[in-house]
Amino acid sequence: MAWILLLAAGLLEIVWATAMKLSDGFTRPLAASVTIATMIASFALLATAMRHLPLGTAYMIWTGIGAIGAFLVGILWLGESVSLGRLVAAALIVAGIALMKAAPA
Repeated sequence: MAWILLLAAGLLEIVWATAMKLSDGFTRPLAASVTIATMIASFALLATAMRHLPLGTAYMIWTGIGAIGAFLVGILWLGESVSLGRLVAAALIVAGIALMKAAPA
């Protein structure tokens, strides 16, 4: 169950990061409200997952899901650039998450 909560927390991190971008510096009330609400929910789910998962593992996977997810949202929906360097960096984050998950706690 902790892994499901952690996954949900990571997905909400993607939502709040995207909403923060769309809030235009918190000048758009709806996007700013979505940012704050999903940020609180993401932190609450992360905190709950951390009751059963090691700090380093939980935090790395949470931030990794958010980083890769925000990277993909930026490319696919916000028109951000794609370069070999950015793709390699994203692949290294995914590799790090996989290794962290595979390593004994």
